[in-house]
Amino acid sequence: MLRVGWDQVFAWRLGRQFVAVPAEGSATEIAGRLAGVQAQVASAAETAVAVRTAAPRSGAVADALAAGTLVKTWAMRGTLHAMPPAQAAAALSLIGAARTWEKPSWQKTFGATPDQVAALVEVVSGVLADQVLTRDELVEAVLAEPGFGHLGEQLRSGWGAVLKPLAWQGALCHGPSRGTKITFTHPARLIPGWPGIPDPDIAAPESIRAYLGAYGPATPEAFDAWLSRNSLRKTRVRGWFAELGAELTEVDVEGRTGWLPAELADELAAARLDGAVHLLGPFDQYVLGPGTGDPALLPAAHRGRVSRAAGWISPLVLVDGRISGTWERIDDVVEVSMFDSGAVPERAVAAAVERVAAALGDTALTLRIA
Repeated sequence: MLRVGWDQVFAWRLGRQFVAVPAEGSATEIAGRLAGVQAQVASAAETAVAVRTAAPRSGAVADALAAGTLVKTWAMRGTLHAMPPAQAAAALSLIGAARTWEKPSWQKTFGATPDQVAALVEVVSGVLADQVLTRDELVEAVLAEPGFGHLGEQLRSGWGAVLKPLAWQGALCHGPSRGTKITFTHPARLIPGWPGIPDPDIAAPESIRAYLGAYGPATPEAFDAWLSRNSLRKTRVRGWFAELGAELTEVDVEGRTGWLPAELADELAAARLDGAVHLLGPFDQYVLGPGTGDPALLPAAHRGRVSRAAGWISPLVLVDGRISGTWERIDDVVEVSMFDSGAVPERAVAAAVERVAAALGDTALTLRIA
């Protein structure tokens, strides 16, 4: 068993996630390394990529979505993500394997039976096969078919609860925005060479490798929390990990055991922190991957300052890879709020503000420490 400390883990994650050294590659490469970027707020996805790019370019995620090298769909934890198509197909397969829409509580809440969801998959797949529709246009097309009239309100809901199972089964994804309106289409229409949704047992290795390659060492339970809020059967997830066998290395991190792709073990063992401070944007994968409940990354006493009301995830200040504060932009000022005001590395924070200002294309930003 490899034994390392949390300093090594955080140093390794900073490197693997292109935080310590920004990538020379594309938005697609960065999103792939992160196993997707959350895109509930489009600007947050753009920021996540920009701060990890050596030469950031405005609208890089939007351009990749338009080119079909990324796909935007409801994925991990039922939230919108921008992901490389093959990686998205694998994740959707595993999320769909939980069959959450077949649970009595889901049916009671949203008023659709498993048979009705199956019928929706068929109808929506056909409707979107050769066109892009706004939500209202899609709902009108569905309601024109018999048997769906009682679902009108749920289909129109901005939360998309009834549409998510359709995404997980490959019937729809988000299309290009039409002004301020979102659109939907079939993935095969938008994505060149769309692979379709694979069998979960075939998809599992790709998703596990991608997750552990950015957020490891981690357990099967942490992987499932990131993927489906622990909706999958524990024995099935553990079985997927076990089937990877020698491809994974067991790692002890100061008494906590997790798993890492074996090919990355030497890299983790050699990782060292450099004392740098980094600023990351809202809804950043750096914290969403392990989860805000990981006290090694985010002190429990300060979790509420990162994971806020209505699901908002604050922009992060990282000191030696640990979440040590938050920040917000107020006009031309970046206001930084550290958890421990007695240990503010002001010069390093100022350098981090300069880096994030350059990534956002606004070098006029100045620092204020709250």
